[in-house]
Amino acid sequence: MSSGAADLRQRKKQNCTESDKMAPEERNKENSKLGRLPKYMLIQRFAKLFFGCLAAVTSGMMYAVYLSTYHERKFWFSSRQELEREITFPGDSAIYYSFYKELLKAPSFERGVYELTHNNKTISLKTINAVQQMTLYPELIASVLYQASGSEEVIEPVYFYIGIVFGLQGIYVTALFVTSWVMSGTWLAGMLTVAWFIINRTDTTRIDYSIPSRENWALPYFACQVAALTGYLKKTLNCSAEKFCYLLVSASTYTFMMMWEYSHYLLFVQAVSLFLLDSFALAQTEKVHEVYKIYLFSLCVGYLLQFENSALLVSPLLSLVAALMLSKCLQMNMKKGTFMSRLLKIMYVYLVLMITVTLNFLLKMFVPHRENEHLLKFIEVKLGLNTTKNFTMNWLLCQESLQAPSQDFFLRLTQSSLLPFYILVLIICLFSVTQVIFRRICGEPLKETVKLEDGRIGERPEIVYHVIHTILLGCLAMCLEGMKYLWTPYVCMLAAFGVCSPELWMTLFKWLRLKAVHPILLALILSMAVPTIIGFSLWKEFFPRIMTELSELQEFYDPDTVELMTWIKRQAPVAAVFAGSPQLMGVIKLCTGWMVSSLPLYNDDDLLKRNENIYQIYSKRSAEDIYKILTSYKANFLIIEDSICNEVGPVRGCRVKDLLDIANGHVVCEEDDSYADSKYGRFCHEIKMNYSPYVNYFTRVYWNRSYFVYKINTVISFQS
Repeated sequence: MSSGAADLRQRKKQNCTESDKMAPEERNKENSKLGRLPKYMLIQRFAKLFFGCLAAVTSGMMYAVYLSTYHERKFWFSSRQELEREITFPGDSAIYYSFYKELLKAPSFERGVYELTHNNKTISLKTINAVQQMTLYPELIASVLYQASGSEEVIEPVYFYIGIVFGLQGIYVTALFVTSWVMSGTWLAGMLTVAWFIINRTDTTRIDYSIPSRENWALPYFACQVAALTGYLKKTLNCSAEKFCYLLVSASTYTFMMMWEYSHYLLFVQAVSLFLLDSFALAQTEKVHEVYKIYLFSLCVGYLLQFENSALLVSPLLSLVAALMLSKCLQMNMKKGTFMSRLLKIMYVYLVLMITVTLNFLLKMFVPHRENEHLLKFIEVKLGLNTTKNFTMNWLLCQESLQAPSQDFFLRLTQSSLLPFYILVLIICLFSVTQVIFRRICGEPLKETVKLEDGRIGERPEIVYHVIHTILLGCLAMCLEGMKYLWTPYVCMLAAFGVCSPELWMTLFKWLRLKAVHPILLALILSMAVPTIIGFSLWKEFFPRIMTELSELQEFYDPDTVELMTWIKRQAPVAAVFAGSPQLMGVIKLCTGWMVSSLPLYNDDDLLKRNENIYQIYSKRSAEDIYKILTSYKANFLIIEDSICNEVGPVRGCRVKDLLDIANGHVVCEEDDSYADSKYGRFCHEIKMNYSPYVNYFTRVYWNRSYFVYKINTVISFQS
């Protein structure tokens, strides 16, 4: 096995230097062979490449147009005023777009960036570096492009913004198309990938619900990185293509890391996949370690350009890459020998794991960082290792995206035939990979080139990588439903590759030992027939539904929110500070520009504490307690949302008021029964009664069906 691994490590160098080391006579022979290549074969290859690229680009463009059309039909965007358009952005997404607006209003780009990095006009009593804390690089790029392209007189800022996001989603689909094409060798797999992606759009993307969210900006770059990495890992790759893939992996990895604050966690999962791939000597070691260097470079540059973001220094990705580099040095310095090499292979995983944990522990000990401690506490509670009454922890546990996936999720994937074919492809690939690993343990070297008749799909490193990657992402998706948006797109890609790959069918037929029919011929037939049948069945069942979605005029109108924002802009003082639920505060910041006391941000412990304190307006506490909390944040106006105060949630104990009662000790549970234990009524109910002491602290100044606005009195009157 050691000799096989040594041979494997030399392949990259051999591939790139083989032509240089050729004798002149051999080189002339090779050139003459290329010159004698039939013209029809060259034309066939060019036509295949041309039509495949055309199909990939067309698929991406069609998907972007589809998203734009669906968005217009859903919100009637073109026929609405600016205020009505802006309230379509949910609370967390509204914040991102509000900073994009501020950049466009700034007298210069430099001044706009300075105001964002020293922002004291958003959250009361708090100055934040919004670019670092909220990862506003997409908004910086969008504002530069909007102003530099002279689009002010051509298109409105909101259309330019969402147009970029929809265009990136088109690139996302194109990258998945190319990945499946590179793996299977036919762009029919790419078409099937796109079809499954669009049909399962509810589970593949969140673009319908939250356009400006960071993942919608970042995941297209990750898909491009995965596509380039797939090509880079291939054995049969010439030097020019290898260099192109390497550069694309480098650029897309760094861009992905700059676009999303949680990107290094996803890259960590990818690094684990590559580590396992290299541990079993199924890929060229030099190539894998070149990818590790890309991670290291991206982390270092990202740390500097993200205002010395210490979260990158204490990230598990950096610890793992450093451990892998150190382990490689230890492995190379070991005494050469069969016994020692095999012993090292056995201990390799354990060695890397121990070094990774140790390095991460030391970095967190000596590097000052503001990594979210609540994330670790959340994992403990999620795994059942701990219990808590903390409002923030329980609120996170109640979020749908952090729950285990529902049965409806698997039912939807099954109805579109995606899940059954994915399981079939995954089982075949796993068995083949297991066979290859067993052969490697027995000392059998890998084949330099795997032919169709060999039926060894598990020897292709790019296939093994995707199998491991989807399994790891799948494990995360089984724990957290929000992770399905990372897993399902690659399920579409892997399933489409499998049914369109003759090698996969040939691997299956090798095990079955078919003799009645020639296995190669049958594999070629099935690789065309099966995806064609799937495509026609999907077209017949789902295409009418998609066209119905585009033809239906949906109505989205929230007059109460529009009236509230209009009142704030007309009646509230410019220096006023508003307090309320974080989601509503995000919309107020976007639509009015007024300062707020909290925001729907979950990466800052101070803001999380603020959110919990201000949510006390829905708890059973006294008017005096609420008044002290609000005035401590210099709030002038309080907004009560009837939807939260009178919430009837489907899950008992997950309503905001229930979580507050648990955190404040106002609910006592005995033998599966619970009863209230507070001498005060619920504040949001009592304040509407307009009696003392509530009227002493708060004066109602505006209300409609959904919102009640109270002015926080500066001079307290204790008249009954």
